[in-house]
Amino acid sequence: MSMLSKLRCITVDVTGTLIAYKGELGDYYCMAAKAVGLACPDYKRMHEGFKSAYTDMAKEYPCFGHAAKMSNIDWWRSCVKDSFIRAGYEYDNETFEKVFKRIYSTFGSSAPYSVFPDSQPFLRWVRRKGLKVGIVSNAEYRYQDVILPALGLNQRSEWDFGVFSGIVGVEKPDPRIYEIALEMAGNIAPDEALHIGDSMRKDYIPARSVGMRSILLDRFKTSDAESWRQSGAIVLPDLVAVQELLTKEETANAAQEA
Repeated sequence: MSMLSKLRCITVDVTGTLIAYKGELGDYYCMAAKAVGLACPDYKRMHEGFKSAYTDMAKEYPCFGHAAKMSNIDWWRSCVKDSFIRAGYEYDNETFEKVFKRIYSTFGSSAPYSVFPDSQPFLRWVRRKGLKVGIVSNAEYRYQDVILPALGLNQRSEWDFGVFSGIVGVEKPDPRIYEIALEMAGNIAPDEALHIGDSMRKDYIPARSVGMRSILLDRFKTSDAESWRQSGAIVLPDLVAVQELLTKEETANAAQEA
């Protein structure tokens, strides 16, 4: 029996699996600063400042402030302000607010993202096969309501349900986020679900820990991919290869039965 015939649901990670960032963080922070008459921040300092600010903010207020009942915009306002300060740029409140509004608006749109060309065809193919498609992502509500639809990845045409950390209050690598996905898929058995992602720590290990099947994507030829394979993981370059694997198994099974 092929893997496909055993499945009732496929869940998919978002960033690095379905979509990618366009350009660098510094591009968007620079554009926002220049739009209000400020000098362009240093890209490297800005990147490092954001990385450390985001890490600390996520530790103190995980899931975009879900448990603290912090609004999404307030969470990002604190994170972005701290990013600038750590990069060596401190603006007065009025100036910062102008910069922040532009950054928040930009990252709440499709502008900074691109969709991998195989994403939409794969998701539609899975649904045509009669399987449910779920999105599992450490992301806030705008991914569900604005960003994915703006990129042509719509609920009810490309995916059936979404488990977003900012909405459910649980984030990867906590295995509970995958248990929530199984519940939303109709309380299906873990071995009836396949998760596809690009992180061993956040996708593969926790999905497998609850009994789900899992495949890792290596779209960017990461140096970790070989160790992933050595650990026994199925590692493929893109979603075309995933479809070919599932179809190959299905075709081979049909030929044997014939």
